[in-house]
Amino acid sequence: MKSYPSLTRITEADIDEIALGAAVLGTGGGGDPHIGALMAKRLIRLHGPVRVIGVNDLADDDIVPPVGAIGSPSVVIERPMADDELTRALAVLEEHTGRRPTVVMPIEVGGGNSMVPIAAAAVSGLPILDGDAMGRAFPENQMVTFHLAGYEPGPVVMVDHLGNDVVIHAIGGARSERIARAVTVEMGGSATAIDYVHMGAVVRECAIPGTLSLARHIGRILLDRDADPSHCTPVDRLCEALGAFRLFDGKVADLQREVRGGFTRGVAHLAGLGADKGGTLRLDFQNEMLLARVDDRPVAVTPDLIAVLDLVTGRPITTETLRYGARVTVIGLPAHSWWRTERGLETAGPAYFGYDVPWTPVEELARQARPASQEENA
Repeated sequence: MKSYPSLTRITEADIDEIALGAAVLGTGGGGDPHIGALMAKRLIRLHGPVRVIGVNDLADDDIVPPVGAIGSPSVVIERPMADDELTRALAVLEEHTGRRPTVVMPIEVGGGNSMVPIAAAAVSGLPILDGDAMGRAFPENQMVTFHLAGYEPGPVVMVDHLGNDVVIHAIGGARSERIARAVTVEMGGSATAIDYVHMGAVVRECAIPGTLSLARHIGRILLDRDADPSHCTPVDRLCEALGAFRLFDGKVADLQREVRGGFTRGVAHLAGLGADKGGTLRLDFQNEMLLARVDDRPVAVTPDLIAVLDLVTGRPITTETLRYGARVTVIGLPAHSWWRTERGLETAGPAYFGYDVPWTPVEELARQARPASQEENA
């Protein structure tokens, strides 16, 4: 992957680029980036730009709460988060722990959940960390690098739009997820949440660095108005910059989607277009795209990233905004090395989600799918 400049502060002008790039990395999940972007822009307009801190610049004793939304992205579209949910969540955490947060961070770099911590930083006056705990988006709370490194979720703070707040102390990440998900359902399907609050020394160990800067870089590629479309399409530019694999071009021919158990779950079937005409692709999702199969053959499997992009503009399409008839490109990206470990695959691999397919790196699947003539010329 080519190098890209690091953020030092986030202004209103940066938000659209970050939101767009985070929606690509979010693999369909993390919430609607448009709604989160509107909130972040407004709060930056009111309170000023947000200072950005690099992972290696954290002090050992910094208190770093990840702030985000939990629940179904489909619900968030209907009921966006209010400002006071952010301030209440931080206040409840401080009251419960007796420690004032010093830096906020994204728990995931995905869609709306990349915007929520920026909004929280703006309204609280705290800086934000240029890094997250997934390197993408995942549907469950324990699917974070802190869990992979053996750290507990600590107190989980949840607040809703009605003024309710809950603090959970659970035995382990998986138990925390189950309890928090049940609370989310009772809160109407979505809530503002803080979990895996750790000191700066632990965050330096676990955070995946530079992901907000990467998101802005991706957004700039897709919004590049000076690029020559006759020379290279937005999807081509993105794949080249990220080292991504173009898996399938197609039209959404069938879509089954429901909100169940605090998640947006479903399956999409694509009919091939262009070079993929005559083929089919099936996408399985639980908030995020988790498994892509072309003609029943896996071409990308969680924890590797699967992103659905508009065929013409390259704009990312989330699971809740995917529509029948949409013409899309599906691309695959290798997951961060944290997820390619034994513990990473146990936590977020295909078996965890009930898929009876082995995990194979997306680059290996792409190599297997490449025609022999292309292999010879590669």
